[in-house]
Amino acid sequence: MSNSTETGIKAFLRRKDVIFSAKRYGIDALGAMAQGLFASLLIGTIISTLGEQLGVEILVQIGTYAKAATGPAMAVSIGYALKCPQLVLFSLLAVGGAANTLGGAGGPLAVLVVTIIAAEMGKIVSKETKIDIIITPLVTICVGVLVSIACAPAIGSAASAVGSAIMWATELQPFFMGIIVSVIVGVALTLPISSAAICAALSLTGLAGGAAVAGCCAQMVGFAVMSFKENRWGGLLAQGIGTSMLQMGNIVKNPRIWIPPTLCSAITGPIATCIFGFKMNGAAVASGMGTCGFVGQIGVYTGWIKDIAEGSRGAITAFDWAGMLLICFLLPAVFTWLISLPLRRNGWIKENDLKLDL
Repeated sequence: MSNSTETGIKAFLRRKDVIFSAKRYGIDALGAMAQGLFASLLIGTIISTLGEQLGVEILVQIGTYAKAATGPAMAVSIGYALKCPQLVLFSLLAVGGAANTLGGAGGPLAVLVVTIIAAEMGKIVSKETKIDIIITPLVTICVGVLVSIACAPAIGSAASAVGSAIMWATELQPFFMGIIVSVIVGVALTLPISSAAICAALSLTGLAGGAAVAGCCAQMVGFAVMSFKENRWGGLLAQGIGTSMLQMGNIVKNPRIWIPPTLCSAITGPIATCIFGFKMNGAAVASGMGTCGFVGQIGVYTGWIKDIAEGSRGAITAFDWAGMLLICFLLPAVFTWLISLPLRRNGWIKENDLKLDL
């Protein structure tokens, strides 16, 4: 290929805003996928569970319809992050439905991969012909559905297999895997990537899901309490029920501030798996949410209700509630604060190192 042709292709793709980058696909698109999951599967699960508990049938129906839109909601969210034109964006509804259905348990990852391909192809042909209203949706939907048929089952199976392997390993070695899962998912929560989308893509539930919840709570509650001196109540709420990602700028300046919550997650993870048998059997996306809007705790609770309905659990006990309270709130607050004390005394964490612009 000549340099002029190559330059022409690059210019065309740039004009179409087709940018092949890890940030766009691995951070922007993945994070957007999580938003689609929240707005469909997660909120639908919460609404339907609330309806079941209160005996309000209409809420159960509302939740069922919301959950049914999971694939399309993820696809449109991804398309929005990729800055798709309207015709491409709306056409992704069909693509998301196909990819999620054919992907099975690993549907979210299949939706991510397939939607990226379909969206970029749709953007390439968008507004290039006089019959754009036919060509753009035709290309977007056909490419998306054909790729779904060809690849979604394999992508979904692979993602499900990885998730199953992690869950199996956690059941087999709850102490070591409790540490590994808790630390990795917790770190992912604070990084500018979506821990929720990762957990959803891997269908991470059960004991591994509980360890993931523990790790996320360690980061969120840990940073909130550790930085209370600098950020007071606004910081406590913004990080504790918002996101610890707010600290990323400070972490870049001084990575040592990340030590306390990360060490805390290495402690609370195995406590969750080995002592409390803490499981998250709700929607997998909740495993990567921690205390963000209390979604992690809602996921654990809906999992309890689901287990009772299936007969695998007798009832919700005081021990279960104590485990949730300790793992999600009290232990992260106490452990992170204690671990931070010597770091502050030794100057590893200095005055205002954790200060946020709130």
